[in-house]
Amino acid sequence: MDSTLDVRVAIILVNWNGLDFTRSCLDSLRKVDFPDFQVFVVDNASQNKEAEVLKSAFPEIELIQSRKNRGFTGGNNLGIQAALDQAFSHVLLLNNDTLVEPDFLKKMMETMQSDPNLGVVQPMICFLHDRGKIWSAGGKWNSLFCRAMTLGDRKKLDGYEIKSNNLDWATGCALLISKKALEAVGTLDDNFFAYFEDVDWSLRIRKAGFEIALCEAAKIYHEAGASSKQKGSEGTLSPRVFYFHARNQFYLIRKHSGGAHYFLAVIYHSFRFLAWMVYFCLRGRFKKLNAVFNGFRDGLTDTLLEVKEWR
Repeated sequence: MDSTLDVRVAIILVNWNGLDFTRSCLDSLRKVDFPDFQVFVVDNASQNKEAEVLKSAFPEIELIQSRKNRGFTGGNNLGIQAALDQAFSHVLLLNNDTLVEPDFLKKMMETMQSDPNLGVVQPMICFLHDRGKIWSAGGKWNSLFCRAMTLGDRKKLDGYEIKSNNLDWATGCALLISKKALEAVGTLDDNFFAYFEDVDWSLRIRKAGFEIALCEAAKIYHEAGASSKQKGSEGTLSPRVFYFHARNQFYLIRKHSGGAHYFLAVIYHSFRFLAWMVYFCLRGRFKKLNAVFNGFRDGLTDTLLEVKEWR
């Protein structure tokens, strides 16, 4: 690695009623071998005084408390702004339901510093409870259908062939971004709240002239959807997941497509979500049916505000 004298990394975790996950993640971050980093925990108005519990158990963190649940985007944006105000050179978004290897940040920074055109680096992310299986090796973007695809999804880590370390998009589960890239594109688009905001951000970063890379040597482990899971007659995932998925898919289309591609993408995803609604109807999962319908409608009709660049 080149000189790290000017490298300061802010690691941002967003907590929303996820005390046990956040505590485990912070425990793993205490073992990280890197000369200069600071952990920011943004608490999205959790119940049971989780913010105070975390600060008491981990006095080294910088705690930011939000009076309301600002979602993944708003919570991370609070942390990003605090990090930039304190002149950190890089920001790492990290899901609170992850565990990290001690050398993951060092390896990610080595990759970041290997190429001046890099604006974002993602580690290799495996499942927490099946560490030999990949959760994400980065993302590919199909511009024809405006579809974001996850590389390596559920493939065995051992023997997985990486065709290229260059990525179209990086997951917000673990994403290291330079201050230079942040200043060029601004923060996460708060319109998204949660889901697909990382795809949008990555596409904006690439349009600004930066590249995105996978650091396969850096390993972390992800619980996957810890804040979205529920138990009940509607299944494992919360209906709100399906609402945001449908709505934000059309947000992506409206922001990153045009002309004939726009209409092709709208038709393609309309059929996808129609199939979802038929499935939920047949299974009697009417809350999810309603969520997809509302997401479909809002995604096509909501007013999208301009994303403000960081100053």
